[in-house]
Amino acid sequence: MKLQALHPAHHTRNLYLLCLTGAGILLVIKLYLAARLDLYSDEIFYWLASQRLAPAYSDLPFATALLVRLGALLDPGNTLAVRAAFIALGSCIPLLVYWLAVPITGKTRAAQSALLSLCIPLGGFMGLLAVPDVPLVFFGLLAIGLFERALRTDRRLFWLLTGLAVAAGLSTHYRFFLYPAAALVFLLTFRAEHRQWRNPRLWLAMAIAGIGLLPVLWFNLTNELASASFYLVERHPWTFQPAGLLHGIKQAGLVTPPLFLLFGFTLWTMYKLARGGQRSAALLLSFSLVNLLVYLVLAPWTDSSSTSVHWPLSGYFPILVYAPATLKRAFHWTRDRFGEPWGGLVKTGVPAIGYLGSIVALAAIGSQSFQTPLQTVLGAGALSNKMAGWREFTSHTAMLLDAESDDSRPVVVADNYYTAAQLMFAGLGPRIFTTDNDKAVRDGRRLQLELWGMTEPGLSEQAGASLLFITEDSTLTLPETEAALARICRLVTGLKFRDQLELFAGDKAFSYYRADRIVSTAAESDLHGNSCPFPARGWLEPPLTEGATLSGIVPVQGWAYKEDIGIESVRLVIDSARIIPVNYGISRPDVVSVMNVTSDPNAPRLGFYDELNTFALSEGAHEIAVELTDKRGVVSVFGERTVYIDN
Repeated sequence: MKLQALHPAHHTRNLYLLCLTGAGILLVIKLYLAARLDLYSDEIFYWLASQRLAPAYSDLPFATALLVRLGALLDPGNTLAVRAAFIALGSCIPLLVYWLAVPITGKTRAAQSALLSLCIPLGGFMGLLAVPDVPLVFFGLLAIGLFERALRTDRRLFWLLTGLAVAAGLSTHYRFFLYPAAALVFLLTFRAEHRQWRNPRLWLAMAIAGIGLLPVLWFNLTNELASASFYLVERHPWTFQPAGLLHGIKQAGLVTPPLFLLFGFTLWTMYKLARGGQRSAALLLSFSLVNLLVYLVLAPWTDSSSTSVHWPLSGYFPILVYAPATLKRAFHWTRDRFGEPWGGLVKTGVPAIGYLGSIVALAAIGSQSFQTPLQTVLGAGALSNKMAGWREFTSHTAMLLDAESDDSRPVVVADNYYTAAQLMFAGLGPRIFTTDNDKAVRDGRRLQLELWGMTEPGLSEQAGASLLFITEDSTLTLPETEAALARICRLVTGLKFRDQLELFAGDKAFSYYRADRIVSTAAESDLHGNSCPFPARGWLEPPLTEGATLSGIVPVQGWAYKEDIGIESVRLVIDSARIIPVNYGISRPDVVSVMNVTSDPNAPRLGFYDELNTFALSEGAHEIAVELTDKRGVVSVFGERTVYIDN
């Protein structure tokens, strides 16, 4: 993308056209992907909140849920509709940047600033996902622009609108607190504006802005400060982590290194202008540095998955107002020293690389909607599937539920909250439960799920009904799967494996379990002598290790067990076709001791042994695995690996 109007001979009209074209391309891509991509875990939680509108929730105030609700009303169950309001707000960001910059730098430079806003990859990407960052940045830029006009004109209207914009921003996320904090820093440090403390209109704006605090105050005061405690205490380790020192490097990569350098030089320029008494530079510098430095300083002690990625985004947009002038100086400096081609490369390359980054960011997320064709090129496990496969999953679940008679239609329970929410989004029930006690706690949403009656206490009210329990196996380790099953087994009787769904070559997988009835207490479950269908565990011992070269007659040995149920047979699978029975039932008291096997009826006879004649196999690579069949006929596979035959 060429920033044409940096040269005075170019016309502002061309800049407008270029900006509209760049924004239009991004908008078309967003609309296409928003319709194709499934909702990911945060989005589906906000959709869940939108079905139960409230002033605030356990992790954020009401604005995001309200925007989701407004979009979903257009077409319930449509992912594009859920994201519609966010796409609209995200598409307005370049207009807000232009509106912010016009009174400060004029129309031409303001158009350049708007164009550069498309070149911050996370900024150009903004709006595709229904997340609070979109309204946060939208109301943040709106508040900055109104505050600048209020300071410059002292018109009551601008002061009132500033208060309203800040109030709206405070209803989006706790992170919006940095915007009013930045305004206070500016008013305290820029001497020329100390007079504003005597301006009653400032205090009126602050009073109006304070209304935005009421939702979070309401939730915290009625829930023992649970929300504030999560964000300020529980979410972060608050111990030094050396990896946090890489925060700046990560940000440079996300912003793109050329644009990151441009922003750095622009901040220095803004600082010098502020020292010279330029109010606008001081104002925008305050908003930028507060949003950037807070996360830079806290990065080694806080949740690195958030502070090092998208949280500092708000700090880059105020820099855009002065960035075109810095880029022009960089162009002249490079041209004068290295010649016109190098100067043109700087003028064109910095925004072009950034815009390409926006396209790449959209493509990276959008690749999830092309799992099957891309897997043939990239292989299994290469792509994220957080926003893929949910429609296939809910269709399969609906088929299982439709197979039940109306009289025995089970209560549906999922092992995590986002699976439960996906089922509700697909219209499979007004009330679906979850036993999630891990991710929900990490995300600060366990309390909210309890308030909605979606957890175990709410499930106990369904005592006597049958149950369908679903685990998302691809997100669980074997111990986590066992813990999830142990948790549900305390709440039901007669839990049995029902079905399994594998998507994208097993990258996304679910297991279904059917229980006879839900009990009111764990003691009642114990009275029925429950056996729990824990997953089988096993180990394939040397010489059949990954990458091993085999020849002659080689031993096939290892161990396997399944708590409560036991293993019926063990078979060696070669290249997904040849299946060779293996002798099972060798005494392995060492496995019982080390693995703490307590309820497998075969214990201690958990070992297997046989011999493989490699002369019966062709030379070269072969895929092998061990197939276990338990005493209920449930088949599971483990130990997949590649070996090489060399005879």
